[in-house]
Amino acid sequence: MTRRELLAAAGAAALTLPVSAQGAKPMRYTALALQTVCDAVNQDATTEAAHARMDAAIARVRGQIGSAKGFLKGFNGYDVKLVVLPEYWMTGFPLRETREEWQDKAAIPMEGAFPDKLAALAQTFGIYLCSNHYETDPNFPDLYFQSNVVYGPNGDTVLRYRRMISLYTPSPYDVWDKYLDVYGEDAVFPVAETEIGALGTIASEEILYPEIARMHAFKGAEILLHPTSEVGAPTLTPKHITKKARAIENIAYVVSANSAQIIGTPVPAASTDGMSIILDWYGRTLAEANQGETLNANAVLDIGALRDTRRKTGMTNTLSRLPNAAFASGYAGANHAPANRTPNGQMIERAEAIAQQQAVIDKLAAAGILK
Repeated sequence: MTRRELLAAAGAAALTLPVSAQGAKPMRYTALALQTVCDAVNQDATTEAAHARMDAAIARVRGQIGSAKGFLKGFNGYDVKLVVLPEYWMTGFPLRETREEWQDKAAIPMEGAFPDKLAALAQTFGIYLCSNHYETDPNFPDLYFQSNVVYGPNGDTVLRYRRMISLYTPSPYDVWDKYLDVYGEDAVFPVAETEIGALGTIASEEILYPEIARMHAFKGAEILLHPTSEVGAPTLTPKHITKKARAIENIAYVVSANSAQIIGTPVPAASTDGMSIILDWYGRTLAEANQGETLNANAVLDIGALRDTRRKTGMTNTLSRLPNAAFASGYAGANHAPANRTPNGQMIERAEAIAQQQAVIDKLAAAGILK
């Protein structure tokens, strides 16, 4: 059955198409956080020009993945089976564009030419490919979402996660009630069971929020895929610190791909460059990239060893020692950022988003939570 047929059969509520891994033997294989340049579409005056630039990005990445497959197999003897691309690698992020303009220029549909090309990349190279891109949804025609989508080696979509925490980009939380009605809770933090392990994803700055990774770990995620586009620095940044924390506290691999510059905007290009990294479940660096386009953030993952560790007793088995009931009332009673920021499903501009955030800060201060 083709990828399109699977999506049709699953119906509108199926954001996740899990690949069964039952009976699969745990594998060792190479994972690659591909640090590639983002050629931003902000410089394009028309949708047609932006889409041509996005096509060129796909072609460039196709060549990079192909060369990485050959080089790394010859280098360490293990096939590349997982590739994570940086955040919004095809487009960059909106600057002067209105939300409607960005939706038209840079957001791709769930089904169509662009997702078919990404699925073809995964199928051509026999990999699981994690792409972060802006995406439209026919159930929310006036919005776009920032999505992590994982395409499998047979061309199927095996996982679709919509970024939950975003100050400016619409998120499922902004239309929470309707989103749950359409897709259900299982689609909010999806985990894909595959023959290379259980995959979960985190989008960009969400690495700073332990709950996002934890929700995926609670569903069994063993490898946290993290497309990001963040400040590069020779010292530890908040995001770089929390990558290690997410790996340790969830006993999981973290595969984090950062941009190798964002060109075509007024922002200095190398502001987001370097620091793509692969971490094991002790927070140890298995591989890390310096600046520029590179395949150096690659490492052999041993899923069998990870699973053995998760089953051992002792103080370091954090997942088995969580007193969840002790936290439940605290979470239930806290109402920081309210849901349904845009209940009518319409775009809001940045100024309104900031005003809503300020209202939450004022409420927390009035309650004595913020001094």
